[in-house]
Amino acid sequence: MNTETASNILPERLPKPKWLRVKLPTGKKYTELRGLVDKYKLNTICTSGSCPNMGECWGEGTATFMILGNVCTRSCGFCGVKTGRPETVDWDEPEKVARSIKIMKIKHAVLTSVDRDDLKDMGSIMWSETVKSVRRMNPETTLETLIPDFQGIEQHIDRIIDVAPEVVSHNIETVRRLTREVRIQAQYDRSMGVLKYLKQQGQRRTKSGIMLGLGETREEVIETLHDLKANNVDVVTIGQYLQPSKKHLPVKQFINPDQFKEYEEIGLDLGFRHVESSALVRSSYRAQKHIN
Repeated sequence: MNTETASNILPERLPKPKWLRVKLPTGKKYTELRGLVDKYKLNTICTSGSCPNMGECWGEGTATFMILGNVCTRSCGFCGVKTGRPETVDWDEPEKVARSIKIMKIKHAVLTSVDRDDLKDMGSIMWSETVKSVRRMNPETTLETLIPDFQGIEQHIDRIIDVAPEVVSHNIETVRRLTREVRIQAQYDRSMGVLKYLKQQGQRRTKSGIMLGLGETREEVIETLHDLKANNVDVVTIGQYLQPSKKHLPVKQFINPDQFKEYEEIGLDLGFRHVESSALVRSSYRAQKHIN
């Protein structure tokens, strides 16, 4: 007789549906960039995160780079980035990122970072310097900055606005009810406030992303879309959450492609400029199209 109680049994992982199967990236441009990344040991989120859209994005001249190290001061339940005490800031990093973009001949670069709540400026100065370096070395490259919330401190957000990236993105990640469980140290209203402030201060294009499959309801997703629109967000990405490891939050549901399509139509009806909504969509998917 099995005496193990239900509370000690780990939840069974849901099998992935067929629409989440990914083709291996191919093509001349992908092969060329992959060779450059390996040769020069360039650090892209595309490769380190095993992004399913890497081949498509690289083929269109888009890549994502993470700054401020690879250890985060927050411990979000969905994220595969390591949590702990980050290393000292590398002030040569802006030039390294700019050089990587030049070597790869990237047309549109997405910059992101870990949260650096350990720093007085939350890492915002490094953000500013990186954008400036990329601009100097790659004047034809357009930029999206996928920023943390900087604890909602306007002084730090202003540093991003001042260097004028074509797109500033900050992900709401999930619905209001699940925010405390999913994002832990983040706050739903604070993130909405960051997006609102960016637009109030004249940022031309703002963007946010939502993950589905964490237990949210259809009504909650639609409510989140309404909230994003009320804060004048221009672009929304909606994708399927995938569990990075057994230590992370489990997938509660795999969302059907028809449901993703409905959310896309709802978003467009609400007036968003662009809505990317499907299982394999990630924050930087088709990012180069969101600058227009």
